[in-house]
Amino acid sequence: MSSSGAVTALVHVIVGVLGGLLIGLMILEIFLAFLVPQRVRRGPRIVRSVRDFGWRPLRRLARRMPDRAADTMLGLYGPLSLVFNLALWMLGLVIGYAALQWAGGSHLAAGADVSFGHDVYFSAATLVSSGTGGLSAQTGFARSIQVIDAGTGLLTLAIVIGYLPALFQAYSKREATVSQLDARAGSPPTAGRLVTRAARHGGWSSVNGYLGEWEPWTAELMESHLSYPVLASYRSQHVNQSWLAAVCAVLDSSALTVAAAPTGTVDRARYTFAIARHAVADLSYTFRTEPTPPEPDRLPPEHLAQLLADLREVGVEIDADLATITERLGRLRALYEPYLNALSTHLSLPLPPWTAPESPTDNWRTTEWH
Repeated sequence: MSSSGAVTALVHVIVGVLGGLLIGLMILEIFLAFLVPQRVRRGPRIVRSVRDFGWRPLRRLARRMPDRAADTMLGLYGPLSLVFNLALWMLGLVIGYAALQWAGGSHLAAGADVSFGHDVYFSAATLVSSGTGGLSAQTGFARSIQVIDAGTGLLTLAIVIGYLPALFQAYSKREATVSQLDARAGSPPTAGRLVTRAARHGGWSSVNGYLGEWEPWTAELMESHLSYPVLASYRSQHVNQSWLAAVCAVLDSSALTVAAAPTGTVDRARYTFAIARHAVADLSYTFRTEPTPPEPDRLPPEHLAQLLADLREVGVEIDADLATITERLGRLRALYEPYLNALSTHLSLPLPPWTAPESPTDNWRTTEWH
């Protein structure tokens, strides 16, 4: 074999190896993204890189737009990033299989020259199970690559078809519960309204029972958003609602209840606080967001004093004086507010206030016609 022939053979081997590695990487990414439950400290690198690359400039643009337009634009990013990632994976597979065909000699047409462009077309057509435009594998190696190429396309299609219903089912369950919070805590939901309204009809027992009902939801939210991180960027139907605002209101309410209620009477609220805090901490780590306390303080001392006075007016027992409750509540807030604030900044989902006056514009009271 001449030196030029040896160099050509070496190039074909290198291209074939690179093509195989590219195919392996794409299949691994698809496997991790769709089939393996995501862990807090691990996720598909390409998915995360694509998501972060497009999200940051879009978020900066949204800050210059009206709230409703910005929320609509950011809400499109989740589905679009999913489609873009799928397109990127498919492109990687097409190039990889085309590289293998080229490395094997591009035997796709009897007695005719075939370029790398023909390899790419044949690979793409095989992957999506369409006609190959007169090209056909002429050797055993080329046929083997074609069969594996077609199988990969069918498997990817089946995985995506199974993935999308699970994704939208998780979204639907999340939003159904978020909507229920509207009548209890307002739009956006606030801890002050939630605790006061619940306490008015049963005291701390009623508050404890209602907050306990949120424990399964927060656990499901943590599981679904760790498994499908793209869900975090899916927005709610109303601009003044979001899954993050709901978690924030539940955490605020649970913290206030644990800090102000008599010891041992609100254990269900304590459990809900624990799982909700776990959820926001893990999600903050998943999105690589640095926990930072919110500025300015979400609950100034005078607002806390008024909130406690409102609770006394509806007849509930406050366990301690203002200074003690402030100290207890401060310790609890330090456990979750930095993570909430980090997620709020990253996802452009505003956190609700602690307190707000009774409003005639809660979502359940209004429609777009009024």
